Amino acid sequence: MGSESCLENAHDDHKQPLFSFGLISDVQYSDIPDGRSFLGVPRYYRHSIDVLQRAVQNWNNHQKHKFVINLGDIVDGFCPKDQSFNTVKKIVDEFDKFDGQVYHLIGNHCLYNLPREKLLPLLKIHSLEGYAYYEFSPVPEYRFVVLDGYDISAIGWPKDHHKTSEAMKFLKEKNPNEDKNSPTGLVGLERRFLMFNGGIGKKQIEWLNNILQEATKLKQKVVVCCHLSLYPGASSKEALLWNYDEVINLIHRYDCVKVCFSGHDHKGGYAIDSHGIHHRVLEAALECPPGRDAFGYVDVYDDRMLLYGTDRMLSTDMYFNNPKGNLL
Repeated sequence: MGSESCLENAHDDHKQPLFSFGLISDVQYSDIPDGRSFLGVPRYYRHSIDVLQRAVQNWNNHQKHKFVINLGDIVDGFCPKDQSFNTVKKIVDEFDKFDGQVYHLIGNHCLYNLPREKLLPLLKIHSLEGYAYYEFSPVPEYRFVVLDGYDISAIGWPKDHHKTSEAMKFLKEKNPNEDKNSPTGLVGLERRFLMFNGGIGKKQIEWLNNILQEATKLKQKVVVCCHLSLYPGASSKEALLWNYDEVINLIHRYDCVKVCFSGHDHKGGYAIDSHGIHHRVLEAALECPPGRDAFGYVDVYDDRMLLYGTDRMLSTDMYFNNPKGNLL
């Protein structure tokens, strides 16, 4: 890690990127005193809005970013429920100060606060059936796929919804604990079978398959974004999508996916899988003490994506033809 200017000089090969975009994850703001995670890691609920404000200012100062992606968990689950709507709106309003398009993902903390029918309109995710997956193409050469990692979930859908029933049935089979957020007794990759995670349903899998087929025909490079991690090598086992293996096996049938971005696992992570796909889990804005930051931006080229991180967000060089990559 080094100063931003040093990094830019190091990567200066006199070639302009095709485009660039901003990144942040797990703001988890709430107007409550600081606390700690289940593992005892400090969480700075009020300070996280300051991190976001500095991020937006930084992105606007560059005057070149095409868009920003928020990888989910916009407010914290401890936010008082009578304040949920206004708190989500407050953070969305901060994102809207960015001079461009903002693409939001939903996370478990978003769904603790608001049901989908209230949450998705606030996040400007347009869906008739309450789904939060979509795609966009900022330039002809690239396509971004946003997955809904809580498609099959015990949170966010109405209690009597078939998605809730499917999720609860799945959890009962996979997690014997009374508290379905507890991984006690679960071994290895089984530790992902927790209520604060979720899965991707059949309809979304078919949609993803169609997108990847089309992108292959159009010779597009694809970036996949999901709040939950899709690869065990990049995150803790407790932060994985329930059916990450099904999704990654589908992705591996094609050569178009180059990078997968995720949040959820607050410490962050990075790995390259057996097919050369870069998996980057972003460090959380929530865990920045006062005066510290965690956000970044990505310069996109034909053959690589360069993530320039600020402070606690590590910079990452992701070369598509390089099996090793580089976390700076």
